[in-house]
Formats: sequence, C-alpha cells, structure tokens
Amino acid sequence: MNKSLYTKLVLIMLLLIVSLMAVVGAFLMNEIRAFYLDDFYEKMKTVFEDPEIAESLYSAADSDTAANDMAEVLWAYSGRLGIDSRSRNYYILKGNTGTVLTGSDSEAESLEITPNIYTAIAGEEGYVSDRSASYMDVALPFQGAKATYIVYIKDNKSAVSGLSSALLGILLRALLIGLIISALLSLLLAKAMVTPIQNLTKAAERVAAGDFSSKPNSDSHDEIGVLTRTFNSMAAKLEKTLDDLKKSEAMRREFVANVSHELRTPITSIRSYAETLQDAGNMPTETKQEFLSVIVNESDRMTKIVQDLLMLSRFDVGNIEFSFKRFSFEKSLHDVYSAMLLEAQNHRHRFTLELKTPIPDIIGDTARLEQVLINMVSNAIKYTRDGGSISMIAGSKDDIVWVSVRDNGIGIPKEDVGKVFDRFYRVDKARSRESGGTGLGLSIAKEIVNRHSGTIELTSRQGKGTVITMTLPVEGPKNEG
Repeated sequence: MNKSLYTKLVLIMLLLIVSLMAVVGAFLMNEIRAFYLDDFYEKMKTVFEDPEIAESLYSAADSDTAANDMAEVLWAYSGRLGIDSRSRNYYILKGNTGTVLTGSDSEAESLEITPNIYTAIAGEEGYVSDRSASYMDVALPFQGAKATYIVYIKDNKSAVSGLSSALLGILLRALLIGLIISALLSLLLAKAMVTPIQNLTKAAERVAAGDFSSKPNSDSHDEIGVLTRTFNSMAAKLEKTLDDLKKSEAMRREFVANVSHELRTPITSIRSYAETLQDAGNMPTETKQEFLSVIVNESDRMTKIVQDLLMLSRFDVGNIEFSFKRFSFEKSLHDVYSAMLLEAQNHRHRFTLELKTPIPDIIGDTARLEQVLINMVSNAIKYTRDGGSISMIAGSKDDIVWVSVRDNGIGIPKEDVGKVFDRFYRVDKARSRESGGTGLGLSIAKEIVNRHSGTIELTSRQGKGTVITMTLPVEGPKNEG
C-alpha cells in the first residue's frame, strides 16, 4: 500500500511539474515571438511614416544614382530601423521585378521574392505579417523620376530564435530542479497521508466484520481529518441502520401477524355462517337472509382490507399513479360534505361546512384528495357518539390551502396520538372492527398527502374530541410539473 501511494503521488507531482513547465514554456515562447513580430511592424510603420524620412527617400529616388542614394538614407536611419547586417538588413529593389540593386547584405543577390515584395511591385505597401514564416519583412514602393524602387527590410528572426533557445535552456534547468523538489515533497506528503489512511483501512475492516466499538481518532482539520470524522459518522449511522433493520424486521413480523389476524376474523365469520347454512335443514328464510348479509358484509370487509394493503404496497414500491391537474378544491369540499351528510344525519350528528376564506383552485389528484377528506369525516362520524357535533372548516393563506375536521367525540389518549398514522394501529380495536375499520385509512391518507407535498396532523383529547388538519400547496407537489 505504501509503495503504491508513494508511486502515485510522485508520478502525479512529476506530471504536474512537467505539464506546468510545458504550458508556461509554450506560452512564453509564443508571447516572445508575438512581441518581436508586433514590435518589428510597429517600428517599421513609425519610421517610414515619418515625413522627414519619406521625403528623403523620395528625393533620393529622383537622382541619377537613386539606388545608392536611397541606401545611404536607410543607412543613416539604420539605428531607428534596427539594421545590424546580421539578423536585419535593408535592400533597394527594382520596382517592376524585385531584383536587388543594393543592400546591407553581401549575399543580396539570392534574395527570394516574398508576398510583401509582390505587393510592393503592385504599387501597394507590404506590411503583411506571417507568424509561421522564418522571417519578418516590409516592402515599400517609391516612385522616382525615372523608375520605381522598392525599399525592403528583412529580419531573419535569429534574435528571436536565440532568445527562445536561451529561454528553453532556463526552462529545462528549472524543470530539473522542480522535478527533484516535487519528488521529495511528494514522498513527504505520502508519508504524512499513509498512517491515517492505514488506520482508516483497519477501522473499515473491523466495521465490515461487524465491530463498531473501535473508531480512528483525528484532531486535524485537513481532508484526512474530515475523512476520519466522516468515516466515524458513517460507521455510527451504519450501526444505527442495522439496529433499525432489526426493528423493521420486528415490525414486519408484527405487520404480518396483524394482516393474518385481520383476514382470519372475517374468514372465520364467513366459514361459521356458511357451515351453519349448510348444516341447517329447515332454517327460517329471515334467518338465512341475516346470515347471508353477514357473509356479504364480512366479504366486503375482507376485500377492503386487501384493497388497502395493495394500495399501501404500491405506495411502498413507488408505482402508484396520480393524475395531477388544477381543480376546484372548494367544489371537492362541498361534494364530500354532501356525500357524508346523510351518514352524519343517520347518527343524529350536527354536521357543518364553513369556509373561512375564498378557496383557490389547486393542483392535485381530485379523486385521491377527496378520498382523504372522506376518510377524515368518516372517522369523525364513527368515533363521535350519536347526536354529536362535526364540522369541516377550510381556508387558505399565501400559497397554502387547509381543511380541518373537528368533532366532540370520544377522543384519543395522549400516548396514542402519535401512532394513529401507523398501519393497523387502532386505539379501540373492538369498536373499530365493529364499525368496519381496518386501521389502514389514515396510513393511506398520509401517503396521499405526502405525495402532494402536504401535511396531515391530528390533535386530540380523550373524551373531548379530535381535530385532524390537512394542508396542501396550491401549486401542487414540488416534483410534479
């Protein structure tokens, strides 16, 4: 492990230095070439646009010895032109052919015709620069009394090449020193990192074996310290997760037992009444109808349990479909109120609907939200003694709509309030079973409200009544378009 980490860090540092020096070197050399090129053409324009020099060259072009006289003018200004007869020279060319007449270079006869010379032959000033060329040049036409002449300045870039070579040597020496320093630093860095990483590795092996008792310690505030503390936090969460899994397994077993019990009760009733009908020879018709009614009711109850279980199962796996659209929530409140009014009246309840504010249209699944509302009202009717009072109160605030169902029923003990949304949980199992409850209604309601990014909460006092409140965002769930 040590060797691998050392090797990787050394290679990374070496590659970093090499890459950095290569980029810096390429950038510097390119900038030097660009600087020399721009400086050359800027200097040439400055010199030849000087009226005094231009007038001197035009005067020399009118003389009988025009080429030599023009050469003398250029020589007089050689300092400003940077003429050194080695890297930069001047030439006087024939204006129609580009043939060399005279110049500062002894090998002037071998001068090649460049694009700028062709431009000057055509009567235009040749100031075109080419960074890829091995030279820099300027060609300017001057019309004399007898002929046209071209003043030509050429630089072979030897000064740029020399400076680039010197710079390359400096970069190579700096690279060598940088490689040595980076190798030493990377070794020290690797050594500083190896010990805590080894400790983390050993701790990870212990955690993998199920031992959470020993955790590595680190007081440093660097990345290794953060990693160590993160690992310890992860190990603690993993330990808690394992405990939660054990609890979940216990809850799963309890859930299976509850399902078995809930299904066994109606099945037992159906079987008992069916066997009685089968064995009874001369049972009165009225009794038979009563027994058949019990069988049908128990079958419906069993069907309801299975349907609720299927719905919760689909919630758990996340494949239940919702139809989100904008609809009138106020109309849904009135519809649910009208649908539940008769049942409330059958129990002599005083059932009212009150809208505290105008109710805006909202985005949601109409049918499923009405299902939640019906469940809220239905529970209030079931657990309120006959002749009680039940009210639906709704309103809106900012971007939220809310609805509360209040009753003065039997209420819920304080220790049970936090459990009412658990599956199969019922405060009074016997009374719930008599009224057809399965203990799943509020669990399903909470799942539906959660999918709408809303909340559903319940407060209650035993013997005083219950208030259950649902809030929903007007613009629908956050994860829906």
